[in-house]
Amino acid sequence: AKQPRNKLEIISMSNDLREAALRYHRAAPAGKLEIAATKPMATQRDLALAYSPGVAYACTEIAEDPSKAAELTARGNMVAVITNGTAVLGLGAIGPLASKPVMEGKAVLFKKFANINSIDIEVDTTDVDRFCDVVSALEPSFGGINLEDIKAPECFEIESRLREKMKIPVFHDDQHGTAIVVGAGMLNAMRYLGKDMG
Repeated sequence: AKQPRNKLEIISMSNDLREAALRYHRAAPAGKLEIAATKPMATQRDLALAYSPGVAYACTEIAEDPSKAAELTARGNMVAVITNGTAVLGLGAIGPLASKPVMEGKAVLFKKFANINSIDIEVDTTDVDRFCDVVSALEPSFGGINLEDIKAPECFEIESRLREKMKIPVFHDDQHGTAIVVGAGMLNAMRYLGKDMG
């Protein structure tokens, strides 16, 4: 790639990226996510199976045995990317609405690189108790929770409380992702130097 020669070129490249990014996000449909059906929806019968009256059979199966939700719904392959917008990238506390493009981006990365369905949820509170109440109440909808861009020290308390309260995996990307990268770097450095970590 061509390297910038001076500050003017750097500013020009930055402006080009800004304009390209805004065009990318504005292109119809706006944003980066959409919901798509995984089953046929072509006939009246398809619709009767997807919704009423056929859906009642899936509901009663789950009511009798909650573990059936994994085979009858998308829950098992659905992760919520959740933030309150208090520590977004290098932008700081920009709030939940302004953080939405980042959370949509994380959701599409789950799909692109792991084929995991994901949806972004931006929670409008900085109160730890309220945030934990909102997120834990969403447990029936998701197979996992990815906490994202929540400022410290609240992020540690939030993750700890949610992991204790919820029966699904709760992962704070900023903590665990950093730990994984640092650990991988250490392992690779030791391998490169021919040393044993044991």
